[in-house]
Parts: sequence; C-alpha cells; structure tokens
Amino acid sequence: MIIVFGSLFPVFAIILIGFGLRKSGLIPADNWKVAENLCFWLLFPALMVKTLIQADFSTIQSGPFTYTILLFLLVMGVIGLSFWPILKTILKTRPEQFSTVYQTTTRWNGFVALVIALKLFGDETLTLMAITLALMTIIIQISNIFVLATFTSGNRPSLRNIFKTVATNPIILSIILGALINVSGINVWPPIVDMLDLIGRGALGLSLLTVGAGLSLAAALRPSKELIVGLIGKLAISPAVMIGCALLFGVSGLQLSVLVICAAVPTSMNGYLITKVMGGDAELYATTSTVQTVLSFFTIPLIVWIAQVYFGAL
Repeated sequence: MIIVFGSLFPVFAIILIGFGLRKSGLIPADNWKVAENLCFWLLFPALMVKTLIQADFSTIQSGPFTYTILLFLLVMGVIGLSFWPILKTILKTRPEQFSTVYQTTTRWNGFVALVIALKLFGDETLTLMAITLALMTIIIQISNIFVLATFTSGNRPSLRNIFKTVATNPIILSIILGALINVSGINVWPPIVDMLDLIGRGALGLSLLTVGAGLSLAAALRPSKELIVGLIGKLAISPAVMIGCALLFGVSGLQLSVLVICAAVPTSMNGYLITKVMGGDAELYATTSTVQTVLSFFTIPLIVWIAQVYFGAL
C-alpha cells in the first residue's frame, strides 16, 4: 500500500498546491473559474479526441467492462434512493438535503480518476477511461438532475433542457468525435494529432490545481449526519459495489484497476452550481465534496491496494 500511496502522492500534492494558491490570493479567485472552463471546454476534449483517434479497440474486451459500469450505476442509483426513507425517518433529513446526499454518493470526479489512472498505469488506460467517462458522464448527469428536480422546489429543467445539457457536453462530444474518426479509418494529419496532444497534456496538472482551489475549508468545519452518509456512500460503498460488479462479469487486471479508481474518487466539485441553481443544499454539497477529497488522499491508495491484493487488479 505504501508503494501505491507513493505513486499517488504527486497527484494529491498538486491538489494541495492548488488549495494553497487560492488561499494565498496569489491567483485571483475569478481566474480559477477560467481555468476550470479551459479544462472542461478545451484541454480534456482535446485529450479525448487524440486518445480515441489512436486507440486500438481490438485489445479491449469492452463487453464485460461496459456491463460492469452499467450495473454499477444501476446499483448505486438504487442504493442512493434507498437512503431516503432511512434518512427521512431516523435523521429527519429534508428533501433538499437528501438530493445532495444522493449526488455526493453517485457523482464522481472523472478528471481526478483520469490523472490517477495515468499516473499508476500509463497511457494504456486512456481508452478505458474514455469509455468510462462517456457512459458515467451521461447516465450520472441525467439521473442526478432528475433526483434534484424531484426532491427540491427550485428551478426544474424540462426534459428538453436536460438532454440538451448532456448533448452539448464537450467531453461527450469529443469522445463521440474521436470514436467516429477511429472507426471510419480516416487518417488524421499527424501535426493535428501532435497539436491535440500538446493541448491535452495541459489538462492533467491544471485540472488537479482547480480541484484544490475548489476546496472549502470553512465548509468542511460544518459537519452533519448527512455528511457522514455521503462519505460512507462515496468512499466505501461505491468502490465495494464496483468490485462486486466487476467480479460478477469476470473483469480483472488493468480494467478492474481503472474501474476501482473511478468508483473510489471523490465527487466532482462542479455539482455545486447545479445544486445551488435547482434548490438543493449547496452548502452540504461543498462540505461533503471537500471532506471527501481530503479523505480520498488515504482511501484511494487503500482501496487500490485491496483490489490488487485480494481481487486480481493489476
């Protein structure tokens, strides 16, 4: 486990540097939003397009891998919804609080997962991560918006707006574009591929810095019982469910490692805005995402080590 933690230390160190830069005021707060948008709209899409253009899908048993992701999302959705009667009865949780518990249990930070997978296993994980990003981004985005719309009294988007949001997601569009180019057999001019590669390299470090800049120490000092549920759901139940689903479909080795990382990373910070707009408990979201990120410094190495030693991960 010490070896795994040592390998992941640079990832977590960059997150802490981002937090320190924001707290120091050296980089103005508004600039961090620009950095987030740059990663979301340009850097990661460029990385995905370049990766899928060069991907060799014949080397991947995508069936069991894909089935594992779909079953995992279904099971986690059911578990998330099953929390509601328990929390309502025992903890007197309000609907808007539950919507946040559900989100922080089911959402994931795909950017952090990608960086960790690359750090541990290299570029051969990129195609697997592209498949995972495509499936999980679409399904989680839709399910979370529906839960927010059901359990809050804020702005409720129409079905048209929900699907428009998903259909215009640059990560999804870049994955589709890269896959289509790959399947069509189009030979992309090498300088264009090199350009996409250079742009995409900037995504990894910058995304980790923005994750650190988004941490809220003040929010983390306001714990609640709902926070504990979000921590257990995301950092313990989620990876356990993923391992169970993977074993059911016979997934092991590198594919299992990638799936475990994706399930073990903390929730994404970008869910805060949609929570606030739609009337969820945004403060609880900020608190939970911050504490999850801090604790994941220790839980991710432990979970990856457990998967390697006991369940056949690479």
